[in-house]
Amino acid sequence: MPADALSRVFSALADPTRRDIVARLADGDATVNELAEPYDVTIQAVSKHLKGLEHAGLVTRSRDAQRRPVHLEAEVFDLMTKWIERYRRQAEERYQRLDALLEKMPDHPKPKTTKPKKGLRK
Repeated sequence: MPADALSRVFSALADPTRRDIVARLADGDATVNELAEPYDVTIQAVSKHLKGLEHAGLVTRSRDAQRRPVHLEAEVFDLMTKWIERYRRQAEERYQRLDALLEKMPDHPKPKTTKPKKGLRK
C-alpha cells in the first residue's frame, strides 16, 4: 500500500464499490448493515471495503449505543481538491498561453474556391 496520504486516498477510491459507499455516506452516516443492503456481497466484504476507506482516512466509525455508524471524513477531500486544483490551474495556464500564441499568429490564407462552370444552354 502506498505510504503517503494522497496515494492511500486515490488507491481506496480506485474501487467502484468504495466510491459508491463514499457517495452514499455523503448523504449521511450509515451502519455497515445499511451500507451492505444494495450489494450482493457479505457484510464481511463491505467491512473489508470500509477498512480500506478507514486506512485512507476517508471514513471513521463511532459507537452510538448499539449502533456503530460510519462517518465520511470530508476533510480528506480537501487534500484531493488541492492536488487536483494545482494541476487544473497548470493546465489552464498552458491553454491560456496557447490561446495567446494563436492570437498572435497571422491567419492562414484561405484557399480560393472556384465555382463550377455552367454549361451552355441551347
